[in-house]
Amino acid sequence: MSDSMQKPFFTGITQPDGQQFDAWANQPLLLSMEAGGIDWPSSCRNGTCRTCFSKLESGQVRYEIEWPGLSTDEKAEGYVLPCVAHPCSDVTLRYEGF
Repeated sequence: MSDSMQKPFFTGITQPDGQQFDAWANQPLLLSMEAGGIDWPSSCRNGTCRTCFSKLESGQVRYEIEWPGLSTDEKAEGYVLPCVAHPCSDVTLRYEGF
């Protein structure tokens, strides 16, 4: 596969339970987790309520909205909102809800 072609999906893993799911590049992680049978906490689905607030333990994500409900510090520390985060690689997430 050439560098210019993106994989259609990556492997996602949730912690601490180790459940795996197909993390599709064209949709938010939350939708991929739900399609894989994983019940992940969520509410607004638009990056504002922070119910799905998670730690990205490995991998990379991108956002289609400019400023999801994360501070600059939270982004720098690896926190993500799976309801609006799209995978760019294989990912491992840990739920960090309040």
